[in-house]
Amino acid sequence: MSNIKACIFDLDGVIVDTAVYHYKAWKRLADELGINFTLEDNERLKGVSRMRSLDIILEIGGITKTDAEKEELATRKNTWYVDMINHMKPDEILPGAKEFVQACRDAGIKTALGSASKNSMTILQNTNIVHLFDAIIDGNKVSKAKPDPEVFLKGAEELEVAPADCVVFEDAIAGVEAAINGGMKVVGIGSPKVLVGANLVVSGLDKMSLSMLEEL
Repeated sequence: MSNIKACIFDLDGVIVDTAVYHYKAWKRLADELGINFTLEDNERLKGVSRMRSLDIILEIGGITKTDAEKEELATRKNTWYVDMINHMKPDEILPGAKEFVQACRDAGIKTALGSASKNSMTILQNTNIVHLFDAIIDGNKVSKAKPDPEVFLKGAEELEVAPADCVVFEDAIAGVEAAINGGMKVVGIGSPKVLVGANLVVSGLDKMSLSMLEEL
């Protein structure tokens, strides 16, 4: 085996795809505000914090709100989103994700979740995969957003593995940059055109293997 001792996985777009729920919740909010919010606009929200996402939507609509109003709007969106993910099922895990994480564990590689989402635990519990991770670092444990590497460095720390011996799996450019900033190798999940700088890019974890991991 190569020097890879740990794999750290982003949640959204890597293990599960909750993007559709984020979009539905933001779309509902935008509709209430009379803003035309499209799937194309939604692309700008990928890997972006909740408050920044709200700012982007308000910019699209040319609407100004006070900080207090923004807090209320963001909370409302999150309530709708949480209500939707509370009904998630194990069959919503992305193809190959569970199998690849398990294969890493079977090979003696430690596994961690590194997600900015404060709702990670809800999703992991509803899809029945909490047991697949030795450490779970989410938005409740970190304060700095990607591309700051805090979430991945905390993951390495909890696993007691040096950053250089970790591989991060990410679907957003901010996450790829965060992994690089943390001194880690990174596998992009998605398009090579978008995930520039990743050591390897695959379309999903169903296309990933331990032998590919060794070659990084």
